[in-house]
Amino acid sequence: SETHVVSAYTFQGTATNWPTLPPIGRPIANNKVYILNHDLQPVPIGIAGELYIGGTGVAKGYLNRPELTAQKFISNPFIERGESLLYKTGDLARYLPDGNIEYLGRIDNQVKIRGFRIELGEIEAFLNTHSQIQQAVVIAREDIPGNKRLIAYFIPAQEQFSTHNLRRFLQDKLPDYAIPSNFVKLEFLPLTPNGKIDRKALPEPDKIRPELENNFVAPRNQTEELLANIWSELLEVEKVGIQDNFFELGGDSLLATKLIFQIRETFQIKIYVKTLFYSPTIVKLAPTIEEILQTGVYDKEKIDFNAEAILDLTIIPQTTVNQNIVEPQNILLTGVTGFVGAYLLDELLRKTSANIYCLIRANNTDLAKQKLKNKLEDYLLWDEKLSSRIIPVVGDLCSRFFGLPTEKFNFLAHEIDVIYHSGAWVNHIYPYTVLKSANVLGTQEILRLASETSVKPVHFISSLGVLPSSSNSESTTILESAPLTETPNLKSGYIQSKWVAEKLVMAASDRGIPTCIYRLPMITADTNTGVSNINDRICRQIKGCLQLGMVPILESKLVDNWVPVNDMSQAIVYLSRKENSLGKTFHLMNSTSTSLNHLFDWICSLDSSVKKVSSNDWVSELSNHPENVLYPYILKLEFQIEKSTEKQAEIPSQIIDTQNTNNGLKGSQIIQFTPIDEKYFETMLSYLTNSSKS
Repeated sequence: SETHVVSAYTFQGTATNWPTLPPIGRPIANNKVYILNHDLQPVPIGIAGELYIGGTGVAKGYLNRPELTAQKFISNPFIERGESLLYKTGDLARYLPDGNIEYLGRIDNQVKIRGFRIELGEIEAFLNTHSQIQQAVVIAREDIPGNKRLIAYFIPAQEQFSTHNLRRFLQDKLPDYAIPSNFVKLEFLPLTPNGKIDRKALPEPDKIRPELENNFVAPRNQTEELLANIWSELLEVEKVGIQDNFFELGGDSLLATKLIFQIRETFQIKIYVKTLFYSPTIVKLAPTIEEILQTGVYDKEKIDFNAEAILDLTIIPQTTVNQNIVEPQNILLTGVTGFVGAYLLDELLRKTSANIYCLIRANNTDLAKQKLKNKLEDYLLWDEKLSSRIIPVVGDLCSRFFGLPTEKFNFLAHEIDVIYHSGAWVNHIYPYTVLKSANVLGTQEILRLASETSVKPVHFISSLGVLPSSSNSESTTILESAPLTETPNLKSGYIQSKWVAEKLVMAASDRGIPTCIYRLPMITADTNTGVSNINDRICRQIKGCLQLGMVPILESKLVDNWVPVNDMSQAIVYLSRKENSLGKTFHLMNSTSTSLNHLFDWICSLDSSVKKVSSNDWVSELSNHPENVLYPYILKLEFQIEKSTEKQAEIPSQIIDTQNTNNGLKGSQIIQFTPIDEKYFETMLSYLTNSSKS
């Protein structure tokens, strides 16, 4: 092979002052370098884009590799006459004000861990903005088969630094599955001969205990000693102190599941993952285990959810309601990178002429735009013609005023006509205390915005899970107009957070803020494309069964209610644009429910290699496959299967009223939601099968 030089850079001053990673430089004679966005348009100076090379040095393609040639060598859109090619490098770069080009990393640096697609460049971009970091790179390592982990390598910008602070910094900006397990300090990053970071040469992390907020305290008794040994082996850390937090040592949901299995085996007790979130240190977990050994149960601290559901007294409507309700000019939408939120955005763009302000957690506006575009492209929803009406707002539901400067928050309070609040941290393993910040306090900030300047209607996306089951309510019919029960007995921390958030929305309504509540069932694949939320419970169930090659035979008629995502988004937008919807709650349900046994029958029908086994054998086999997408949920599944043998699981827990919904949808295209049958499931399965290959 032959390398062509297309740029040059002149070092200034003495070598001791030269940068560790110098700029690429400027294009040399007869060569052109372009930095373009996804639409092949040049980006402004200082903005990152993909590096393209043109000019006389560009080849015609790869020898005997036509597909790769078509992908990497494209027609030059900036040459009007004659034939000219651009080489698509896959490198991320930007122009500096002095005309030199700075290399930023690889654009295609994506990995999959436990079913989640992770952009390594996004993590690196956040790290590189931290004051303690001179330069950082993140990779996925699999030093132990089946245990793929994110590792961050960094050159510190100062002698005093804290990996604990780095972890906390990222936790405020990224989902938990994108937080590196280890942070490795290096004096320099290894480079390839052409000056790029040599990721393959990055060292294996050592097993030294990382720097934490607390000092090391050794185990004091046998229980603590046993736990410390288990943690040390799982987390690959030489020694673990009793005050060390499992998750700050690099623990995640997969390792948490493995930990609970080992605790069960070591102490011969029944304990669940959620206990680890209440007691994430050995000094807290050891007494919990001893309590279970003595009494057989662990009575965790009770949360007074009614006390949690008290709306901030300062949230009071300042003026009358904004008049632009049916035909708003400016809409705020949260949760837009989520499944339902993305489809709501698409429907609002098509059914209104409004500008859609989208609250997105990102490092800057450009990354927010790219993040949203990538997500919409994943869902096959991106439409360039409509994109000019999408306005990203970089903010965080977990922060007061969304972390925005006061003037920006006030600007939104003045401009926005109506709010659609779909944003939430959806996690069915984490306890309420972990999810409260995003799901409860985030909703409170939405209501604060709605009350400022002109009063704005709030359309709140909730869940049917907040309704009481037959085991904690004697009523046989739950009306849409009925208040939520005052004594919730909700098992999931996520549903508990949605219950509290709903109560806040109802309190805001009582104070004069117009609200609508939409309680959703399980949202499933697009009826036309099969596009699905590949990380939701149903998709994981399907993929997990396919990976195992077996499905469980359930002893009872456990059912789910499914509504296709495109049906749901059309229904919500239609209802939200009717003035008489304000003040109402809507139960959006399919007229027929879907049996989980039917789901498993469809899997076997469409894949003859999948066999049926008893539920106990299925759980046992799953426990031997930590790489399976369902493994982090195995203890929850085990509990659900145990409950499914109870008599109450065979009968519907209650009748859920849908009169508001039925009346409201009259005259729309969604009089009845698409029935869930094997043909629909085949479309969904086809998408899931294809997406797992990418």
